Amino acid sequence: MSENFSDSEFDRALRPEGEQGEGGHEHNAPRVARSASNQHSGLGGSSTNVPAPHMNGGSKRRKPRARRMSLSLTRIDAWSVAKVTFLLSVAFGIIQIVAVALIWALLNVVGVFDQVTQIVSSTGLDAGGFNLASVFSFSTVISTVTIVAIVEVVIATIFAVIIAALYNVISQLVGGVHVTLGDD
Repeated sequence: MSENFSDSEFDRALRPEGEQGEGGHEHNAPRVARSASNQHSGLGGSSTNVPAPHMNGGSKRRKPRARRMSLSLTRIDAWSVAKVTFLLSVAFGIIQIVAVALIWALLNVVGVFDQVTQIVSSTGLDAGGFNLASVFSFSTVISTVTIVAIVEVVIATIFAVIIAALYNVISQLVGGVHVTLGDD
């Protein structure tokens, strides 16, 4: 993705097709040598002094056109993908633990666990003093969600690194994803 451009080649790459470059010359036209005062030096062009377009006193100014540049994403660094995915997965795991704790607290305050226990015991399925609140105690639920979050962090990180490695192999075959960027 890192191509070596000189400043003038970079400017030409950013210029939209058909747009004129410095001095009003189309960017496909032969290049003319210029002096420091931005006048023709006579090498490969006319010897008359032509002022630059921005130096014409009363001429109209063009609105600047949006520049466009086509780039290709040809390689993704697996180590950077691993670091970013790990941190995002940890953040998602923390959010998951906090959300489950809040949901458990809400269900406990509303009395869902007690109501389900009463429904089960009233149907005659009460096998030895069934208590849903003891089965789904806060510590049990949080411990289970924490273990699941840790497993999710490991799986997501490994999966993202595998996807990045597969992308690198495939982009060597097809040239990567082509993107066109532009100014607004």
